[in-house]
Amino acid sequence: MPVLNDEVPDEGDFDAGRRRGEFDGITPEDFVRGGDDDNPPGWLSPHDIDEARARLPIIYIEVVPVRINDFGSICEVGSLLRVRDDGSVERTLIAGRVLCHETIRETIARNIAKDLGNLALPIMPMGLQPFTVAEFFPTPGISEFYDPRQHAIALCYVVPISGDCKPLDRTLDVEWCDVESEQLDTFLNQMADGHGQIVRRALSWGGVGN
Repeated sequence: MPVLNDEVPDEGDFDAGRRRGEFDGITPEDFVRGGDDDNPPGWLSPHDIDEARARLPIIYIEVVPVRINDFGSICEVGSLLRVRDDGSVERTLIAGRVLCHETIRETIARNIAKDLGNLALPIMPMGLQPFTVAEFFPTPGISEFYDPRQHAIALCYVVPISGDCKPLDRTLDVEWCDVESEQLDTFLNQMADGHGQIVRRALSWGGVGN
């Protein structure tokens, strides 16, 4: 079987031995779990990504973690308590850039594992069509979504979590809220920069309240 463009070759590919520059010597697993620098090969240095953020829209994924019941209906929605760069604590969602040479499905899996641990056991979406697209701008007021670092285009997905969550990286805790609870509005209003609106769209898309 031939290898197309720069895809990662399998052992049986007849041209698996040809050189691919910085992608030589890596496996598909490297794109999910990263390498020695915690990022898959082919991505930009911190300085270069800051330069890119200042000049180009960046593609992101945003994941709304949910718990579902035996009938497949959403019963709880989750959020992360995370430390910001300035030391403050925010309530937010699972999010991350789509890295170079990484599929959207791999981006979703990598960021869930990064924030919730390898035992979260996400039920990955069968299709890749997001339930909504959120456009974050570094200038307040252009849209309901705000990111002071960059202009970001976020593809948003609802992902059921069936396992145990162990907060990792800068995540302090994972908190869940019953979608029928009177505290749901308070829970969502604590999510700044438009993330609460993403969750509201997710719940509407999932049939909650209909």
